[in-house]
Amino acid sequence: MVSSPQPDPDQVPAVEESTGRTRGPLARLAAGFDDPVLRALVAATAVSRIGRGVFFAVTVLFFTQIIGLSPAQAAVVLAVSSGCGVVASFLGGWLADRWSARRLAFGFELTGGALLAGYAFVGDFASALLLASLAGFFDTLGHSARSAIIARGFASERRVHARAVLRTVTNIAIAAGSGLGAIALALGTPEAYRTVIACAGAICALGSLPLLRLTPAVDAPARVRIKTLRTETGSIDTEAAAAASAERSDWNRRSPWRDPRYLALSGLSAIFGMQFGVAEFGVPLWITQNTNAPEVMVAVLLIVNTTLVVLFQVRASRGTHDLHVAGRVTMIAGWLMVAACLVYAFAAGMPAWAAIVILIVGMIAHTFAEILSQAGAWGLSFELADQVRAGAYQGVFGMGFSVGALAAPIVVNATAITFGLPGWAMLGAIFFAAAVGIWIIARRAAAASVNPGAAPGPA
Repeated sequence: MVSSPQPDPDQVPAVEESTGRTRGPLARLAAGFDDPVLRALVAATAVSRIGRGVFFAVTVLFFTQIIGLSPAQAAVVLAVSSGCGVVASFLGGWLADRWSARRLAFGFELTGGALLAGYAFVGDFASALLLASLAGFFDTLGHSARSAIIARGFASERRVHARAVLRTVTNIAIAAGSGLGAIALALGTPEAYRTVIACAGAICALGSLPLLRLTPAVDAPARVRIKTLRTETGSIDTEAAAAASAERSDWNRRSPWRDPRYLALSGLSAIFGMQFGVAEFGVPLWITQNTNAPEVMVAVLLIVNTTLVVLFQVRASRGTHDLHVAGRVTMIAGWLMVAACLVYAFAAGMPAWAAIVILIVGMIAHTFAEILSQAGAWGLSFELADQVRAGAYQGVFGMGFSVGALAAPIVVNATAITFGLPGWAMLGAIFFAAAVGIWIIARRAAAASVNPGAAPGPA
């Protein structure tokens, strides 16, 4: 981002050092809310993710118990929806480099909320598949546009802080939305499900409104179009046209698809991002099929994870805009994931009380691996991106995570669930290898920033 001698009112000011007093998590969370960009994003996230939390709580049961889909059909609907998100990840960022990111984000999220409300009228597999695909597509478009807004709306050292704050707010809002979704689960009637879903979709749509308060500072600079470069006589200004043509050539050269380092970072981060699949898919199956722990431990571990993320994500993200720090915390996350995988494995065959303790210890290690890996990934994804094409770069990075989310259930089932302890060890090795690769990229990028001739890469 181009520096300016005057402070930018649309950027978050640097955080002042504490005067010896340690602030609590809520105080740290609220510290940046004086910034108008972060305030608007937090408001939009808090409202829309409450609606999403309702869907997370009721969607599968709505599909299977109310509509009458088989578990296989429900899985297909969710998988296709995720697949649409892979395409939308890059497309949303690509569009945000060409048009107003704030207006695109508003339009995408408003449309996505309306589509989610449409679930209330779904009655068969075909309509569920269509609506889920469209809703997932527009939600991911909006998420990519928001990533472009963060990349342009904050100073370098504040982008990761903004992402950490938003992720913390997301966890709180989803937990609140899940509580609202429990109303439909408790009543159990089709009318209750459909009413709650329609309200949740409306809440998601309302979450787009705070985005209208964003300023043009978060949009990409306007690009010159050759057809507008005409003189008073109607002929094209050749000098200006040549400059515009050079700009377009430079624009294409800066594509993330021509940046091997960033593509490698995105791929390795996608591999490490499969740790979300371990928590959402692998651990619940492991508990129910291979341990003596009660099934309620699935919910207990989710509460442990959410609480730790809310308490520590903002603090753990400090300084990860620095390439050395981002690489180091990712390496720590790799070791923690190895430990978590092995600890989960040892819960098999243990008495119920021992399995409960072991699983909680494993989830604590897993959650801190999640927190640190996210902090490192955010820092590297912003700092190694070409800011001229910030939207496209963030789109590619998000697309990698979408692919990782699709692959996670397959990989986790083929390793940990199928082979037990050896499988968990294989899974830990995969995460560790990805962390090492990211660490190497961070080290080389840091060296190149000190000695620009040491390695190629975007500015």
